[in-house]
Amino acid sequence: MGCGTALVTPFRSDLSVDESALRSLVEWQIASGIGFLVPCGTTGEAATLTEQEWLRVVEIVAETAAGRVPVFGGCTSNATHEAVAKAKKLARVKGLTGILTANPYYNKPGQEGQYLHFRAIAEAVELPVLLYNIPGRTGVNLEPATVLRLAEIPNIVGVKESSGNIAQITELLTTVPAGFKVLAGDDSLALPVLALGGAGLVSVASNVIPAEMSAMVRAGLDGNWEKARQLNRRYFRLMQAHFWEASPAPVKAVMKMIGRGDDVLRLPMVPVTDATRRKLEALVSELGLLDSVREERKAS
Repeated sequence: MGCGTALVTPFRSDLSVDESALRSLVEWQIASGIGFLVPCGTTGEAATLTEQEWLRVVEIVAETAAGRVPVFGGCTSNATHEAVAKAKKLARVKGLTGILTANPYYNKPGQEGQYLHFRAIAEAVELPVLLYNIPGRTGVNLEPATVLRLAEIPNIVGVKESSGNIAQITELLTTVPAGFKVLAGDDSLALPVLALGGAGLVSVASNVIPAEMSAMVRAGLDGNWEKARQLNRRYFRLMQAHFWEASPAPVKAVMKMIGRGDDVLRLPMVPVTDATRRKLEALVSELGLLDSVREERKAS
C-alpha cells in the first residue's frame, strides 16, 4: 500500500473546519507522491468533530482525491451500534475506498468483545475495512489471534498496528494470510515493520514531508535499504518531534512553520508550548524545511 498520510484537519481561527485548506492539503499530498490518505483519524482530531463535520471532512478528501489515491475514512466509536451506523453513512460517500476503525476505547473490552465489535462493522458495509490497533489511546490491545479470526471476514483487508510491540507485529506478519495488509502505525517503526514484511505506513510526518516519507517507504518496499536508511536517519528526529507533546499539536506547529497550514486546535488539544515551539523551529531549520518557504516568499 505504500505510505499513507493520517491527515490533520485544518481549522480556521473561529474553530470551524477550513475546507479550502483541506482541499489544498490533499492536492499537495497527492502531488508529492503519497500513496493513500486517511482523514478523521487521531491526527485529524476526529474526537472533536461533530458528526456532520466528520462526514464532511471525509467527503471533501474523497472528492478532492477523485480516485487518484485510495481514501480510508476514520470511523471509530466505543458503542458498536454507533460504529455500525457511522460505517453505513461512510459507505454512501462517493469515491471512498474504505474505512479505518480503531479498538473501542474506554470500555476496555476483551478479545471476544473486540472481535464481535469489528465483525459487526465489517458485516454492515461492503467497503474494505482496515483495523486500527492503538492500545495507548484506547486502553485495549487487539491480539494477533483475534486479528487472525477477523482476517477470515472477506472485507477486513488489513490492520494499522500502533501497539509499538515489534514481537506482536512480527507474530502478525508471520501468521496472517497472504494478501492481508499489516501497516506500521508509527513513523519511527516504519523500517522495522517493512523489513519484516509490512505493506506500508500510515504516517503523521508525511503531513509535513510527504515526498520524503513516500520515498522512504517505497525504498523499503523495493528492498533499497541503503536509501531507506538514509532517509530514516535524516528525518527520524522529526518523526519523534511530532510527539514531543500530544499529537497533533507538534505537527500542526511544524506545518505552520513551513507555510502549509496553521496550528489551530480544538480543546482539549492546545498548541505546543513556547519551549517546544523553539525546539521545533530549530529542528525544522536544521533540516532545511524552511528554505522552500523563503523561496516562495521571495518569488511572491
